[in-house]
Amino acid sequence: MKVACVGGGPAGLYLSILLKLQDPSHDITVYERNPEGSTYGWGVTYWRGLFDKLHAHDPESARAVEEHSVRWNHGVAHVRDLATRQDGDEGHGIGRHRLLELLAARARSLDVRLEFEHGITPENVPDADLVVAGDGVHSALRTAHAEHFGTEVRAGRNHYVWLGTTKVFDAFTFAFVETDHGWIWCYGYGFGPDRSTCVIECAPETWTGLGLDRADEGEGLALLEKLFADILDGHALIGRSSADGSAQWLNFRTLTNRTWSHGNLVLMGDAAHTTHYSIGAGTTLALEDAMALAEALREHAELPEALARYERRRKAELLSVQSAARYSAQWYENLPRYIGLPPQQMFALLGQRHSPLLPYVPPQLYYRIDRAAGQLEVLRRFKRWLGPKIARNVHARALDSRKD
Repeated sequence: MKVACVGGGPAGLYLSILLKLQDPSHDITVYERNPEGSTYGWGVTYWRGLFDKLHAHDPESARAVEEHSVRWNHGVAHVRDLATRQDGDEGHGIGRHRLLELLAARARSLDVRLEFEHGITPENVPDADLVVAGDGVHSALRTAHAEHFGTEVRAGRNHYVWLGTTKVFDAFTFAFVETDHGWIWCYGYGFGPDRSTCVIECAPETWTGLGLDRADEGEGLALLEKLFADILDGHALIGRSSADGSAQWLNFRTLTNRTWSHGNLVLMGDAAHTTHYSIGAGTTLALEDAMALAEALREHAELPEALARYERRRKAELLSVQSAARYSAQWYENLPRYIGLPPQQMFALLGQRHSPLLPYVPPQLYYRIDRAAGQLEVLRRFKRWLGPKIARNVHARALDSRKD
């Protein structure tokens, strides 16, 4: 099979690796519009479950990724001048540039062609049996057929900016700072020996009240360094200037598609779906897309059947993750509901932010129920039953309102 992967991100590179491992005779080219090594994105996170899947599919690249990752197994939350620390699942961070470097080297070793500084547009789509659009949330190939794919984009309320820092966090770190214009907070995690990612978020009224909408990048970074001085310990925040010199504040865009394929063109990663960054799943989901597509192509000789199987499987697997991301984003958009709780309770509900029950139960009552459920099996079963039921009903109402 001749395969053209458009976009040199983790999904496209990993798919090329898996297809070559399945059949070395596949003719595979990965096209990336940017120069090699020019990626932006600081660090990405993943959890132990993904590493186990990577090891099952290609132990060699999995070992390389693990070797260059940092690990943590606890989280720290700072609220005003108080802090609380809790154990959690084992998490991993790796620089996006390093991840791409490792996957590119593995792909080359399997005779995948990598074409950097080679942008693909709807007018110059390569002649191939399969064209994979892994070119991100702004995918040109998807946009050219947006009506067919049924693309929908919903912008979130809060503003955020993705930064780096020379402060190396030894835990997944949250910090919530109260200002005269409302709360602003960050998520920080290490991804290398001398760097961490620091994502900063706030409500629109806080963003404008602090003047972040008018500040250039230098002014904005200086203000943010002052606000988060307690956790940065004198270290700098690192940004990326846009053309006009302003910091790149964004509203997160949740993207969905009604269908994921059009003839021999198929969507993967952020071109197909996005999930809010607060659950740290974007890279994981892109790599899992690649695994599912490779398996579907191996199991089904006919391309239409393979692409249909891939889409059905991934849409089903994404339901719970997308629900968790939706509720996580809403938790932060409704931060005043939780921020006044004692730090231990607030941090516990921060860990429960993906629960469909939490928005409908008073926070302190939810905390008590959750603590009791940890000790009583009957309450755990009731919580597991009621949460998805509420989520389905809310999702159905949301769909009906969009139809209206």
